[in-house]
Amino acid sequence: MNSIAPMQQKSIRFRARSFIAFALVPETPLDDWLQELDRWIENSPGFFDGRPVVLDLTALKPETVEIQGLLAQFAERGIRIYAIESKHIDSLGPDLPPLLKGARETTIEEQPAVAAEPVEAEEPPASGTLIVESPIRSGQSIYHPQGDVIVLGSASSGSEILAGGSIHVYGTLRGRAFAGAWGNRKARIFCRKNEAELLAVDGWYRTAEDMEPSTRGRAIQAYLEDSVILVAALN
Repeated sequence: MNSIAPMQQKSIRFRARSFIAFALVPETPLDDWLQELDRWIENSPGFFDGRPVVLDLTALKPETVEIQGLLAQFAERGIRIYAIESKHIDSLGPDLPPLLKGARETTIEEQPAVAAEPVEAEEPPASGTLIVESPIRSGQSIYHPQGDVIVLGSASSGSEILAGGSIHVYGTLRGRAFAGAWGNRKARIFCRKNEAELLAVDGWYRTAEDMEPSTRGRAIQAYLEDSVILVAALN
């Protein structure tokens, strides 16, 4: 009697991944908004390279047939849209990025000349500190939503640090630093030598071109005061 070996059941293994995606929120008039985007790209070249970007159409509310043309304008600027967010669109065709639902929001905004009075929110607790003992290389990203980030070395140009709390760099900061990136107005950025491409606290930012020359190459701190990000020398 021939024995039949049992069929081995195969399974497909799924794993979850969590990424930080930046959301672009175009507004009307669109031409003016695109000019502001071009200025950002000029000040921070390569910022969107290899970065997941979500297109939030909540404010613009285009017709579905207009979205393809809008995506083409982003593609001309080297920005690839991975997903679309919209409250007024139920479905999109297979040739468009998928609709995204249930996203959690954090913003990186241009600092206006006059800002509206902020709504006070409860500050999220900083549950831990991440200590980075080695230098941060160009193209490397450090994400730590739970608290402060302490870098014992330097951060190279093209690197970035995103922290839920404050950021401390005991060497030279040449990359981009986002403190309070998940909503913390009390977060600060400290570094021993400021050569940063961009400093941001709770979504407000200053680029290298916007910083006072007296703060370059010096030990500084960056913090929010009345919805304005200040960069001040420490010595």
